[in-house]
Amino acid sequence: MSSNYPNKDQRPDPDALLARMQAEQIAIARGKLRIYFGASAGVGKTYAMLRAAHALVAEGREVLAGVIETHGRVDTAALLAGLEILPLKQISYRDKQLPEFDIDAALERHPSLILMDELAHSNAPGSRHPKRWQDVEELLSAGIDVFTTLNVQHLESLNDVVGGITGIRVAETLPDTVFDHADEVVQVDVPADELLARLRLGKVYKQAQAERASQNFFRKGNLIALRELALRRTADRLQGDVQAYRIEKSIGTVWQTDSELLACVGPSPDAEHVIRSTARLARQLNSEWRAVYVETPSLQRLSSAKREAILENLKLAQNLGATTAVLSGGDVATVITDFARGHNISKILIGRTHKNITWRTLFSFLKINYAARIAAHAEDIDLIEIGHPVIRASSKQEKADNSGKHTIDLSVTKPTKIFSRSSSWGYVWAVGVCALVTLLATPITPYFDLANIVMLYLLAEVLIAIRFGRGPAILVALLSIASFDFFFVPPRYSFAVSDFQYLLTFGVMLAVGLTITHLTTGLRYQARVASYRESRSRALFEFSRELSGALQTEQVFDISRKFLQRSFNAQTLLLVPDLNDRLHLAESRDEVPDAQDIHASFDMGIAQWAFDNAKNAGIGTDTLPASPYLYLPLVAPMRTRGVLAILPHSRRWILIPEQQQQLYTFAALAAIALERVHYVEVAQDALVRMESERLRNSLLSALSHDLRTPLTALVGLSESLVISKPPLAQNAQTLATALHDEALRMSALVTNLLDMARIQSGEVKLNLQWQPFEEVVGSALRASSSLLHGHIVETHVAHDLPLVRFDATLIERVLCNLLENAAKYAPIQAAITSALPAGRSAALIGLSAVVMGRFLAVTVSDHGPGIPAGMGDAIFEKFTRGERESAKPGVGLGLAICRAIVEAHDGTISAKNGSDGGAEFTFTIPLGTPPSMPEPEDIERPIA
Repeated sequence: MSSNYPNKDQRPDPDALLARMQAEQIAIARGKLRIYFGASAGVGKTYAMLRAAHALVAEGREVLAGVIETHGRVDTAALLAGLEILPLKQISYRDKQLPEFDIDAALERHPSLILMDELAHSNAPGSRHPKRWQDVEELLSAGIDVFTTLNVQHLESLNDVVGGITGIRVAETLPDTVFDHADEVVQVDVPADELLARLRLGKVYKQAQAERASQNFFRKGNLIALRELALRRTADRLQGDVQAYRIEKSIGTVWQTDSELLACVGPSPDAEHVIRSTARLARQLNSEWRAVYVETPSLQRLSSAKREAILENLKLAQNLGATTAVLSGGDVATVITDFARGHNISKILIGRTHKNITWRTLFSFLKINYAARIAAHAEDIDLIEIGHPVIRASSKQEKADNSGKHTIDLSVTKPTKIFSRSSSWGYVWAVGVCALVTLLATPITPYFDLANIVMLYLLAEVLIAIRFGRGPAILVALLSIASFDFFFVPPRYSFAVSDFQYLLTFGVMLAVGLTITHLTTGLRYQARVASYRESRSRALFEFSRELSGALQTEQVFDISRKFLQRSFNAQTLLLVPDLNDRLHLAESRDEVPDAQDIHASFDMGIAQWAFDNAKNAGIGTDTLPASPYLYLPLVAPMRTRGVLAILPHSRRWILIPEQQQQLYTFAALAAIALERVHYVEVAQDALVRMESERLRNSLLSALSHDLRTPLTALVGLSESLVISKPPLAQNAQTLATALHDEALRMSALVTNLLDMARIQSGEVKLNLQWQPFEEVVGSALRASSSLLHGHIVETHVAHDLPLVRFDATLIERVLCNLLENAAKYAPIQAAITSALPAGRSAALIGLSAVVMGRFLAVTVSDHGPGIPAGMGDAIFEKFTRGERESAKPGVGLGLAICRAIVEAHDGTISAKNGSDGGAEFTFTIPLGTPPSMPEPEDIERPIA
């Protein structure tokens, strides 16, 4: 018999199973508690609870509103309609009547679900329970389900935290166990800016109360912090649900969540082990993590191989999912703790300090014991030391062998020169300066004390250290002691020392000289590093300043190429995508120097790969490192905007960490500039379209108003001619009738123009009334009778349609426009009667209205030529027609007016070709809930 448990110890405890079964039985008889949880008042907890209650009522659930606090919010109060409300009980307190929840009435009523707003509320003195959450506990024990609301500041464990953030201590709290034992927690979340906007609109508190709240509790920083607390507390509660599920299902895999981790990367050989250990720990805790390297002036003196190893460790951390950063500063511990505090990181992971301290590493150990220093700087941050990796003896030997191989390869590739031309001149100067001091001091020896002669030699050491560095300065220190002993210490011109005290002088001279040399060269190196950093910062500032004024892609390319050439002595290509995301060279206002040489070694395939994957490629990367180019994707906040292809003058240059960081920064600035240029173009196009639309609407309004008066007169005069007595002659009567018809058509066109101008300006106000749809169909057919002459219209309107809330005048206009459009394009009956089968009626225009779900769907169809392919949506645009060159009258405004009116009713309109040919236009209107009609016996009858 197989078992799901590999050994006996992993099987569930029978007592635990029995206890769980008993708890489940108790839970079955107990009511369910759902808490709508939010960061603060006004996020919509009560609104969400009432919406859920309405949904349950629609499903047939019995719901009772026990206590609902609307705080004067109209939207929330409107949701109380349709819910049974439990009357509140009046409690006398200090000559006042306070309304409170009537728990006895609720228990007697015993609904399936009761709504209890503000769970942390304190009941008035004299109530059965001092707190509302205790009332809820009694309701749950009676088997009644409860929906309630709660803000994060009312949790007891967070009361002091919230008070420290907001400066306001909340008095009404409840135990966290109530929150943790809830059956469901629904997070109701609103961004801080949206909540503040609702506060200003008076949707949270009344205006006077809202102004006070915005100055105190409802500050944006407070709301953001409270929102984070609410999300974290919900996640912690969810973690408890996950753990309960794991226990129930006997799942042994660890599922944990925790805060962000920070791994410290340095030049130590154990840095890779620290990174991998942190990645494993972050994976176990299901948390985010970061890896940082602090570069101090002393660390910048490391060899290129060690610095490249640090860069590789940062790449490893990034590949393992970390967010990496290179920081700079003089004190590693201070920089790390400041970074951790700035990013709210509570756990720092570092490598363990080696215990085998020798005399050579003692000074370094005392200086870089980072664990103790970080602990001293941040007592509130958890510090985790990662142990050393276990390496077998053979692995150590192999590592030593590999290390030796790498050393040999490096020496072959780049031989080490002990004395370069510049360093050799420094040693020559050291000997010369020492000899010069000796010559100058010899004639003045009778007049000055020997201590002053020592000062001269120390001055020489300082000057040489400042100018030539540590090596020549140490040589000057040794030569100074030898010269002072030989030329000035009795017996002179020999290295013999008659007085033992001079040995102490020599030792002090050596110690002081070496100390001065060390400090001077260190300051010199730091000054040089600061100069390099200042140069890089200035280059970035100038580059960003130039890019800020770029308004075209060509300008971005020219600026990038100029600065990269000047800062890095590298040739540059900028590639931008087309509409199909295929890269091509950006145009430049200036010719690119040596363009033929650049294109000869350039690979468009690698550039396209870097663009598609948003990853670096080429030299110095893990993707096609043999390529002479470095391909940097220009990743902007919205999307990748292009690729920057760089041809460095040497491979070693691209591997320097500082150069890479600056290059990546240049690429990021170029990407942001390209995105800004793109949106500038989009904004310009939008502005042109808006201005064109405004001018067109102005023209429509002006024309419609100016043409309406003469057209009205023209229609009246033409109608007078048609009905004049005695009637006109036959030819004159025909002309008068044609004139009248064309005047009516022109009047309808001007009416369309005026309506469209009014709709676009927002002047149309809907007169929504509950009314039968059949009436508006009849009035539309009567109004369009002249246009439908010669056509057969077949209507299919269900007799049991419910009342619909709409503007009858506007919906009639929609139907008239659709019928006019159908009559315009559908052939008249005589044109197709001969083509119809025997016995079939010619229903050329159809109008139907049916109920489809929550909407009333109205369809107008015809047997015309149909809708051209691809114009199903375009024909609803202004001045768009199905046939661009046509003898049929119209300017393409009728369907645009239909869409505007239907969308104003929260409906939709669409067009398609029918299965039997022709076009079908369908629009929908929401049904809503019509008012109930009184029963006949409820109608008051007049008294006879």
